[in-house]
Amino acid sequence: MKKMTRMFLALVLVLTIVGSYAVASAAVTVGIVNNPPSESGYREANVKDMETVFSADNGYDVKTYYSLKNDEQLAAAQQFITDGVDYLLISAADTNGWDSTLQAAQEAGIKVFLFDRMIDCDESLYEAAVVSDMPQEGTTAVNWLLAQGLDEYNVIHIQGVLLNAAQKGRTAALDAQFEAGTMKKVVQQTANWDEAAAKQIVESVINSGEAFNVIYAENDGMARGAVAALDEAGITYGVDGDVIVMGFDCNKWALRELLAGNWNYDGQCSPFQAQVISDMIQKLEAGEALNLESKIIYNAEKGFDATTITQEDIDTYGLGE
Repeated sequence: MKKMTRMFLALVLVLTIVGSYAVASAAVTVGIVNNPPSESGYREANVKDMETVFSADNGYDVKTYYSLKNDEQLAAAQQFITDGVDYLLISAADTNGWDSTLQAAQEAGIKVFLFDRMIDCDESLYEAAVVSDMPQEGTTAVNWLLAQGLDEYNVIHIQGVLLNAAQKGRTAALDAQFEAGTMKKVVQQTANWDEAAAKQIVESVINSGEAFNVIYAENDGMARGAVAALDEAGITYGVDGDVIVMGFDCNKWALRELLAGNWNYDGQCSPFQAQVISDMIQKLEAGEALNLESKIIYNAEKGFDATTITQEDIDTYGLGE
């Protein structure tokens, strides 16, 4: 009888240890809906950051989906909800159309975090949003441009994908100048973050013969495409040139263009949001409340001027190589 009791107690101990190990080693399941890394240098850095933080080594079981199309992102998010992930992380291609999907996640007990970009929805539908202040990025850039004191501002405005938060934010401050008459809109057209499309937009303006002295491109890749068109036409640009060139995202290669005086301005957009979200998830997993003063958490960002940028700035703030 004593022998059977000892065997029973030993079995209970083994099962307890195994059960405890299973609980301790259970991964947190996360579904990430993002834009593809090919979109830009910014996005490549953002995707890498998410993959590094939300890894198996850090206790996560992750499903990812990448698309620039909102309907495809919505379908992927719905599939993650059906799969029963614990958390849903979203960088939306479009700010609209997400309400029913976020409501479905909430009803399924799935906690939602937004990153990089806001979504137009009630804040009760997400735990927190770790994002860039896109309108402030636009305001900082336009204030810098106004401070250049040009006699006139004839602007080629190359937009990103229409209706996403980055495009809307970086466009708003410039639109205000167009409406006030302080700047002239030579052309305002989307290149969908694409370098080749941006080049075609600038080529079209050059071929039309209309005067311009500013190119405001809403990411670095499109600025590079615009500059390629200027090169082919023999038009000077940069610190000592005829055209001011402005980009966004602060890729290292773009900041080197500033340091060389080839471009004039680059607006920072920090891609590093993963660790902030992971820290909040770990608090929730530990049964703690987030107790946030605001559900919107903004990355600190700045703008860089070709006349003041340093190599240290490039090393500290530049993305990629």
